[in-house]
Amino acid sequence: MRSRLSPDVRQYLLITGNYWAFTLTDGALRMLVVLHFHALGYSPLQVAMLFLFYEIFGVITNLVGGWLGARIGLNRTMNIGLAMQVVALSMLLVPAVWLTVPWVMAAQAMSGVAKDLNKMSAKSSIKLLVPGDQQGALFRWVAALTGSKNALKGLGFFLGGALLTAVGFASAVAIMAGALVVVWLSSLALLKRDLGKAKAKPKFRDIFSKSRAINLLSAARLFLFGARDVWFVVALPVFLATTLGWDFWEVGGFLAVWIIGYGIVQSVAPYFTGRRSGKAPDGRAAFVWAVLLTVVPAAMAVALAAGQDAQTVLVAGLLLFGVLFAINSSLHSYLIVSYATDDGVSLDVGFYYMANALGRLLGTVLSGWVFQVAGIGACLAISALLVGSAAVISLALPRHNSGGTTTEMR
Repeated sequence: MRSRLSPDVRQYLLITGNYWAFTLTDGALRMLVVLHFHALGYSPLQVAMLFLFYEIFGVITNLVGGWLGARIGLNRTMNIGLAMQVVALSMLLVPAVWLTVPWVMAAQAMSGVAKDLNKMSAKSSIKLLVPGDQQGALFRWVAALTGSKNALKGLGFFLGGALLTAVGFASAVAIMAGALVVVWLSSLALLKRDLGKAKAKPKFRDIFSKSRAINLLSAARLFLFGARDVWFVVALPVFLATTLGWDFWEVGGFLAVWIIGYGIVQSVAPYFTGRRSGKAPDGRAAFVWAVLLTVVPAAMAVALAAGQDAQTVLVAGLLLFGVLFAINSSLHSYLIVSYATDDGVSLDVGFYYMANALGRLLGTVLSGWVFQVAGIGACLAISALLVGSAAVISLALPRHNSGGTTTEMR
């Protein structure tokens, strides 16, 4: 079977497999930390602070990681990411008395570096495996990678909640670390050696994008992911567990189903955003879908303020938000890979995911602080403002010209 697959397809499958395995442990670890430390008595803001270094180092890693990938190759940055995640998990296997806030923050910092090295490597590699004149195929490959990744992240949320209930925190972390060691050793043996290495060695100052389109898209991405995480990361699981009285496995299971569905929608996003018209999407599509998304958290905030049943509003609203957010995210993921240059693609992709990480950092901190001070309704109102900002920025993204191609100014 393997002999009948082209080398590029084999590399795509290997990259996707690495990304899947990593994402499964990343999602499970996020849920384990949120639920375990909240059960120990940590406030929502303190739980959010546990992820502060995870997000800060994600910002730094995407900038430096893109430059590093262009210099040493994406195979190495991907394998470094897998190894660092094993180390991060191992740091949480110390005796319980050592699991202080600074120690957990340090482990999360390591995990943040690992995750963004892995993601940047995977997303950048796809650009190199699809011919430049096949934009429709590129959109489908990126959508499939991104969608499947998020489905696995959702499964990771469920896995984290289930393992915490079944075997406890330490045993859950040990199981994930052992599985990831096997994936890392396989990747070392099979991943192409020179994947993504730039022909000309980029200078460190090249980490900042010179493309207007990429800068605009990065700004929109920052606000888009801030809008998701401002209520999803800390506020929502804590609200479900405390105010609504859900068990850990119910919280993990619900969020897992949401993210799996979100990943499925991402995978089929090309059907909604351009495939039926025969054109790849452009900046106008990014604006339209961001406007549609803005309506959802705004309506949820109004409904909660009017005294509507919180469980109904959150469950129904989250499902609709997930569909529209998945399409927005998939659109952005395609546009960055399309805008990026072939030589040194990881530089452009790394800069863009730096903005993504900055948005997550903003959303994570706001999620803990705003929820603690003003409740989940305020988190939703801020979410609507952030998505609206992404929509306004998207107005300036390149549009298709009359020939059907996208005009981009550097």
